Amino acid sequence: MERIRRNERMAAMMSVFTREPNKIFTLSYFCDLFGAAKSTMSEDIDILKEVMRSFGIGSLETVTGAAGGVCFRPLMDKTAAYDYVAALCEELSGKDRVLTGDFLYLSDILSQPEIVTTMGIILAGEYYDSNPDFVLTMETKGIPVALMTAHALGVPLVIARKLSKVYEGSAVNINYVSGSSGTIENMSLSRRAIKPGQRALIVDDFIKGGGTAKGMVDLMREFDVTVVGMAFVMATANPEKKRISGEKALMIMDMTGTEDSVAQVKPAKWLLEK
Repeated sequence: MERIRRNERMAAMMSVFTREPNKIFTLSYFCDLFGAAKSTMSEDIDILKEVMRSFGIGSLETVTGAAGGVCFRPLMDKTAAYDYVAALCEELSGKDRVLTGDFLYLSDILSQPEIVTTMGIILAGEYYDSNPDFVLTMETKGIPVALMTAHALGVPLVIARKLSKVYEGSAVNINYVSGSSGTIENMSLSRRAIKPGQRALIVDDFIKGGGTAKGMVDLMREFDVTVVGMAFVMATANPEKKRISGEKALMIMDMTGTEDSVAQVKPAKWLLEK
């Protein structure tokens, strides 16, 4: 095998790590891939750790034990995250995006890969230590950001549906009260999607009263699954008291005006916490 130079190894390793975040790669894997000694690969990884730290790309975590190795965690500096979300808030504020019922048009934002990828990295960074086994969302608008959060965490995405699908087999169905409309709606999840004893992170696009989020929490209880966190792209300032607690949203929306509502969107305060 032709000798591979260090800069070539570094570029290839960066690609491997970022392609599969939170997956543990052993030193032996890279030794076999590049035909290099373990001491050489250790030096390369130390250099890569410093590069990632210096440029705010993420962190390389060393995992000890028999199944140990190195895994990449995408991270975004809190200041950079706040500035990024603040720029989005500026774009979303005003009256042009306000819909009937004081909802906000977000579909174009949630359809841009670069934006939802960054959102996913910011949200995932808050829940690495919670060790979720999967990310749960409700169809359909929350799927893009939930998928990117799941990718950053290195876990599967599970989607609850309004109606069970034949091709998903038997399902658990529950009724829940929508927090925005107050109507009773249905939520369904295939029995094969998750296993008892797992840990779930709930991610969705929007929370107003918290009815749908509470429905997902209740659904997880039916599966004997622990909910380790709830994260959203946007939350409304009112009602201040939701049907759930402990949730995190990237942005907080408040409506002003009587006839023509105007949206005031601000970054969440927790983005400033160190």
